[in-house]
Amino acid sequence: MMSRIVSAACAMTMIAGAALAQGTGSEGYFQVYNDTEGHIVVGFYTNDGSDWSSNWLDGVEIHPGENATTEFSGDSGPCEQVLQVGWLGDDDSEVLDDPISIDICDASNVYLGDNEITYD
Repeated sequence: MMSRIVSAACAMTMIAGAALAQGTGSEGYFQVYNDTEGHIVVGFYTNDGSDWSSNWLDGVEIHPGENATTEFSGDSGPCEQVLQVGWLGDDDSEVLDDPISIDICDASNVYLGDNEITYD
Protein backbone atom coordinates (compact mmCIF):
# COMPACT_ATOMS: atom_id res chain seq x y z
CA MET A 1 0.00 0.00 0.00
CA MET A 2 1.52 3.30 -1.08
CA SER A 3 1.08 6.48 0.93
CA ARG A 4 2.18 10.04 1.33
CA ILE A 5 2.03 12.64 4.04
CA VAL A 6 1.51 16.36 3.77
CA SER A 7 3.16 18.71 6.25
CA ALA A 8 0.98 20.74 8.59
CA ALA A 9 1.86 23.91 6.70
CA CYS A 10 0.60 22.45 3.42
CA ALA A 11 -2.19 20.34 4.87
CA MET A 12 -4.87 23.01 4.93
CA THR A 13 -5.43 22.82 1.18
CA MET A 14 -5.58 19.04 1.30
CA ILE A 15 -7.90 19.08 4.30
CA ALA A 16 -10.29 21.54 2.71
CA GLY A 17 -10.61 19.46 -0.44
CA ALA A 18 -10.60 16.16 1.39
CA ALA A 19 -13.15 17.19 4.00
CA LEU A 20 -15.83 17.54 1.37
CA ALA A 21 -15.47 14.03 -0.04
CA GLN A 22 -13.24 12.10 2.37
CA GLY A 23 -13.92 11.36 6.01
CA THR A 24 -12.03 8.34 7.27
CA GLY A 25 -9.07 6.12 6.65
CA SER A 26 -11.38 3.81 4.73
CA GLU A 27 -11.74 6.61 2.18
CA GLY A 28 -8.00 7.17 1.84
CA TYR A 29 -7.19 9.83 4.43
CA PHE A 30 -6.42 10.19 8.11
CA GLN A 31 -4.90 12.87 10.33
CA VAL A 32 -1.78 12.31 12.49
CA TYR A 33 -1.48 14.48 15.64
CA ASN A 34 1.67 14.99 17.71
CA ASP A 35 0.19 15.39 21.19
CA THR A 36 3.51 15.21 23.02
CA GLU A 37 5.04 17.96 25.15
CA GLY A 38 8.45 18.00 23.50
CA HIS A 39 9.05 15.17 21.04
CA ILE A 40 9.34 15.52 17.27
CA VAL A 41 7.96 12.82 14.97
CA VAL A 42 10.42 12.02 12.16
CA GLY A 43 9.24 8.57 11.07
CA PHE A 44 5.90 6.92 10.35
CA TYR A 45 5.89 3.32 9.10
CA THR A 46 3.27 0.65 8.44
CA ASN A 47 3.48 -3.08 7.91
CA ASP A 48 0.63 -5.00 6.29
CA GLY A 49 2.25 -8.34 7.06
CA SER A 50 4.54 -8.38 4.06
CA ASP A 51 7.21 -5.82 5.09
CA TRP A 52 7.72 -2.37 6.59
CA SER A 53 6.83 0.60 4.39
CA SER A 54 9.25 3.37 3.63
CA ASN A 55 8.99 6.42 5.88
CA TRP A 56 5.67 8.12 5.09
CA LEU A 57 7.05 11.44 6.34
CA ASP A 58 9.80 11.57 3.72
CA GLY A 59 11.78 14.26 5.56
CA VAL A 60 8.78 16.08 7.09
CA GLU A 61 8.87 16.58 10.87
CA ILE A 62 5.72 16.84 13.00
CA HIS A 63 6.48 19.04 16.01
CA PRO A 64 4.50 19.04 19.29
CA GLY A 65 1.03 20.46 18.73
CA GLU A 66 1.21 20.00 14.95
CA ASN A 67 -0.62 17.55 12.75
CA ALA A 68 -0.41 16.29 9.20
CA THR A 69 -2.72 14.64 6.70
CA THR A 70 -1.77 11.22 5.39
CA GLU A 71 -3.13 9.94 2.11
CA PHE A 72 -3.13 6.43 0.72
CA SER A 73 -2.16 6.41 -2.93
CA GLY A 74 -2.86 2.69 -3.35
CA ASP A 75 -6.40 1.58 -4.07
CA SER A 76 -6.27 -1.70 -2.19
CA GLY A 77 -4.65 -3.41 0.74
CA PRO A 78 -5.54 -4.84 4.13
CA CYS A 79 -7.12 -2.61 6.75
CA GLU A 80 -5.20 -4.21 9.61
CA GLN A 81 -1.71 -2.72 9.74
CA VAL A 82 1.10 -2.52 12.26
CA LEU A 83 2.18 1.08 12.88
CA GLN A 84 5.57 2.25 14.14
CA VAL A 85 6.58 5.83 14.89
CA GLY A 86 10.10 7.25 14.83
CA TRP A 87 10.99 10.10 17.20
CA LEU A 88 13.92 12.51 16.92
CA GLY A 89 16.60 11.39 19.38
CA ASP A 90 18.93 13.62 21.39
CA ASP A 91 21.76 12.90 18.95
CA ASP A 92 19.54 13.55 15.88
CA SER A 93 19.04 9.81 15.40
CA GLU A 94 15.64 8.18 14.95
CA VAL A 95 14.31 6.35 18.02
CA LEU A 96 11.62 3.82 17.07
CA ASP A 97 8.58 3.37 19.31
CA ASP A 98 7.05 -0.05 19.96
CA PRO A 99 4.88 -1.17 17.02
CA ILE A 100 1.10 -1.26 17.55
CA SER A 101 -1.76 -2.74 15.53
CA ILE A 102 -4.20 -0.34 13.92
CA ASP A 103 -7.20 -0.70 11.64
CA ILE A 104 -6.46 2.05 9.13
CA CYS A 105 -9.90 1.69 7.56
CA ASP A 106 -11.52 2.73 10.86
CA ALA A 107 -8.95 5.41 11.75
CA SER A 108 -9.82 9.01 11.03
CA ASN A 109 -7.27 10.38 13.51
CA VAL A 110 -4.04 8.96 14.96
CA TYR A 111 -2.86 10.58 18.21
CA LEU A 112 0.81 10.25 19.16
CA GLY A 113 1.24 10.83 22.90
CA ASP A 114 4.24 10.71 25.20
CA ASN A 115 3.55 7.12 26.26
CA GLU A 116 0.75 5.95 23.98
CA ILE A 117 -0.60 5.90 20.46
CA THR A 118 -4.36 5.94 20.02
CA TYR A 119 -6.76 6.34 17.13
CA ASP A 120 -10.42 6.93 16.39
